[in-house]
Amino acid sequence: MNIGIVGLGLIGGSLGIDLRSLGHQVLGVSRNSLTCQLAIERGVVDDASVNLTLLAAADVVFVCTPITAIAPTIQQLVPHLATDAIITDVGSVKAAVVEVVTPLWHNFVGGHPMAGTADSGIDAAQSQLFAGNPYVLTPLDTTPPAAVKIVEEIVRSLRSQVYFCRPEEHDRAVAWISHLPVMVSASLIEACMSESETSVLELAQNLASSGFRDTSRVGGGNPELGVMMARYNHKSLWRSLLSYRHCLDQLITEIEQENWHALEQRLQDTRKNRPSFLSEDVRD
Repeated sequence: MNIGIVGLGLIGGSLGIDLRSLGHQVLGVSRNSLTCQLAIERGVVDDASVNLTLLAAADVVFVCTPITAIAPTIQQLVPHLATDAIITDVGSVKAAVVEVVTPLWHNFVGGHPMAGTADSGIDAAQSQLFAGNPYVLTPLDTTPPAAVKIVEEIVRSLRSQVYFCRPEEHDRAVAWISHLPVMVSASLIEACMSESETSVLELAQNLASSGFRDTSRVGGGNPELGVMMARYNHKSLWRSLLSYRHCLDQLITEIEQENWHALEQRLQDTRKNRPSFLSEDVRD
């Protein structure tokens, strides 16, 4: 199968590596000619160009651009595709994307691989990035079943765990487990930097270990991605932030009142509930 990828960063590059290893012909498009050259040299794609016309022969196209560029990219891509070609995206917000893109192309299947690292760009691309991780597909009732089936088969071949849901359900769910953590993690870093005594701040920075590394990781990621999450999923993220603030207020009250029994009960509950959000192989 001829598979096109627009955007050869972490996600697009990693898709290229895995899809080529499965025997697909992979064609990549990037706005940066150097990225195209590196993608070919490193075996990420079979061919690459800054021109979307390269994808005229593609059976399926993965659009791996930032969220704000998905719809404009598809508008530019459509004139070059065969009428039966399939387009899917990897954006972390679905309702806003699906609403705009579906009228542009009948064979569009919204998608979101729940995988990534703090790094970005073609240098961050790696094999098996999607293996064992969730990959969400958000077709509408009007989405052609044949298109959905083909995208599903490709995603399953990456050894991803496929989930189907409505775009709005996806956005509410990821607001809790993906978008909220980015904002909380960023706030943690900002709060730590508010320490006014230089020697204490330097000591905290020197002592920071696995606990701080784990809880601050997503807050130290790509700022553009964080802004796009907030911009395109603002209602769901706003709701989750308000709920999180309420939980923080309760913690503050319990500590202020030295209500250690209530605090212990809260921490017992969170300890009990955490595993339900984690796969068995990462539970501790």
